[in-house]
Amino acid sequence: MKLHYDPCTVNCRKVIAGLKLMNIEFESEIYDYFDGLLEPSETGFRTLPAYLAINPMAELPTLSDGDLNLWESNAILQYAADAAGPSAAYPQDLKVRADINRWLLWESNSWFASCYVYLVENVVKPYVVKTDPDAGILEAEDVKFEKLASILNTRLDNQPWISGSEPTIADIVVGAPMHLHSYQKLPLSNHANIRAWYGRLEELPCWSSTDVAPLLGLS
Repeated sequence: MKLHYDPCTVNCRKVIAGLKLMNIEFESEIYDYFDGLLEPSETGFRTLPAYLAINPMAELPTLSDGDLNLWESNAILQYAADAAGPSAAYPQDLKVRADINRWLLWESNSWFASCYVYLVENVVKPYVVKTDPDAGILEAEDVKFEKLASILNTRLDNQPWISGSEPTIADIVVGAPMHLHSYQKLPLSNHANIRAWYGRLEELPCWSSTDVAPLLGLS
């Protein structure tokens, strides 16, 4: 398997950490996410014909495995888990797997977008674009984030991980949009279960070894 990625992005870190959690080895093809992000570039992956041939969405990451070129980070983790064989991080029990899949869909459909607002306003704007956050946008998002965070916080009542007693790819996937949470300034003061769960996530070698803050000059 070959992974095309930039280790600093949310979805790329998600996949790298998930593969590490499952002890899956992969070849690396590294790109610069910021090349062509703010202005046209002839060298950025978004305009490279060879990259567009394997990912017409012009996004990162992409997994290549033989004649399969797979985009969408959650699908990559699901495929890699099945291709590598049985794993506690993506159990074969149908009910457990359905539960994990539910949280993967929840992340991609709802959680990612809400967390991303705080990433853009409190990280991308001040550190990359060099502009001030929009307080109105943040205030408007707080209501939606509170609803979603309450769902996750309730799920973590009396259990250490999202899908039971051991970490799975559900934890990696849901944790990924929060990966710069202290810089994102996510409003988590009312959600002690999430804070405790994320602390456990940060102690996993697969997560701590993929910390992007140093890559972005934040620490």
